[in-house]
Amino acid sequence: MKRIHTLSIASLLFSSVFSFAQGGGVSPESLLKPLKNDWPTYNGDYTGKRYSALTQVNRQTVKNLSLSWFSRLTPGDNSSGSTAPTAGPQVPLIVGGEGPGNINIRAGSIKGSVLAVDGTLYVTMPDNAWAIDARDGHQLWHYFWKTKGGTHIGNRGFGMWNDYLFMETPDDYLVSLDAKTGKERWHKMIANVEEGYFATPAPIVIGNHVLVGVGNDIDSPGFLQSFDPETGELQWKLYTVPMKKDDPGADTWKSIDAARHGGAQTWITGAYDPETNLYIFGTGNPTPAYTTGLRGDLDNLFTCSLIAVNVDTGKMAWYFQTSPHDMHDYDSAQTPVFIDGIFKGKMRKMVATAARNGYYFLLDRVTGEHLVTSKYGEMTNWAKGLTPAGGPKRDPDKDATVPGSLASPTSGGTINWEPVAFSPMTNLFYTYEVNSFSILHLTDTDPRGSMGLGGKEELFVGSTGSYLSALDYRTGVARWRHKFYNSGSIGGGGLLATAGGLVFTGDGAGNLVAFDATDGKLLWNTRIGNISNAPQTFEMDGHQYVICASGDTMWSFILH
Repeated sequence: MKRIHTLSIASLLFSSVFSFAQGGGVSPESLLKPLKNDWPTYNGDYTGKRYSALTQVNRQTVKNLSLSWFSRLTPGDNSSGSTAPTAGPQVPLIVGGEGPGNINIRAGSIKGSVLAVDGTLYVTMPDNAWAIDARDGHQLWHYFWKTKGGTHIGNRGFGMWNDYLFMETPDDYLVSLDAKTGKERWHKMIANVEEGYFATPAPIVIGNHVLVGVGNDIDSPGFLQSFDPETGELQWKLYTVPMKKDDPGADTWKSIDAARHGGAQTWITGAYDPETNLYIFGTGNPTPAYTTGLRGDLDNLFTCSLIAVNVDTGKMAWYFQTSPHDMHDYDSAQTPVFIDGIFKGKMRKMVATAARNGYYFLLDRVTGEHLVTSKYGEMTNWAKGLTPAGGPKRDPDKDATVPGSLASPTSGGTINWEPVAFSPMTNLFYTYEVNSFSILHLTDTDPRGSMGLGGKEELFVGSTGSYLSALDYRTGVARWRHKFYNSGSIGGGGLLATAGGLVFTGDGAGNLVAFDATDGKLLWNTRIGNISNAPQTFEMDGHQYVICASGDTMWSFILH
């Protein structure tokens, strides 16, 4: 952990007063409450837990969970809605964007969180967004963005502020829509697509700030930005690598030019603590990713780190680096999880993350103090020991070499982007654990390295197993593990924990499954195809719904 007292890379400061528009939807005040009936933001609430207090679907009743409706959301100008009997005629189509994008040729999967607010579900895919009726799945409106290009790998959902929705586009725009009609209010450029940037995260709305991140697979700096939800005006911008020679962390790079091209992208939504006004998020790998000539042999801050930033000023408060001098593309971008609990006999406000590199970390979320580092990936072998700060100490013998090195996990990670979950009932932290090996060959021996993720060849050679692991948050040690019978990445979409004593996920083999949160016993499953986003739950009309997606299809379940 390191505390940051000054940082020159934040600008355009603004007032912290919350602004309230007229109308319904999701008010900034309501977002401060624990998750219950609706699902109003990326992880349900600000804590990152993905834990619902709903109990109607529980260990005893889950056997009666069955299909309510399903709805296929396909791009096209004659889409008509769901397969439910109440599906209506062609839905209103709203077109925006500044590019030549063709509505009839783009397709995709639902990889993000679905907002569930006041009986309506808001769903995104790259270049597309829909509002659908949560009761039967029929479409209410469809928005299409005419893109200029960009990487269409996925879109992780909307943010919402009163009756306004916010989404990012593959060609790097923040778009605001009217939630009732789908009509565009405004759009603002957040990065330059010609510089390799693409935008997949779900914006997070905190007070009168819309926070947005970016992605990039070539040598460009990462950053986090805040926009005014009413006007779309930029409020501040925080770079996640040093941009000036006197910036904090500049001395951990070979040169300031290397730092300015050093990566640390911000491609997953973080978590927010209203008591400290700190937004805590993760950053991606350094670039070049697999060679060290340009960036030197030091830590390369603030790549592969958790960063706490003051929402009102854009100033960094503290950071913790989970992979110092990363050489394996082990992003630390996963959403961190807030835990209030006992640690060594004292009540602490903590933040936890199960990183892509196979290690679990527990920190004090107020100060950034390091509390625990534990290897949760059974076969993780890329590091030997810990640094004085608590980060894993890289083993250079596991870096990419010309003859090849055997490393675990693969660059895909012990877990990748998929959301984890935490239950305060069990005090267990639920995560995927993928124990895969690859041989890493260095293909570009130029000491300057290749751009971005280039310069290596990765050969997958096997796996000792993939698991759903339930970790004791105080130690990072697994209380139970459930083995999935597939090789490589689980592909389960992410996790959901509930007060009904359940953990929902996909199993990587086309099934939506529910486990007993206490001991990992499989209690229920249904086959719907490979799950592409994390399951969610909400309550409406006295019924608890469980929803998830497989590809371009939304599925909804209730008790019968």
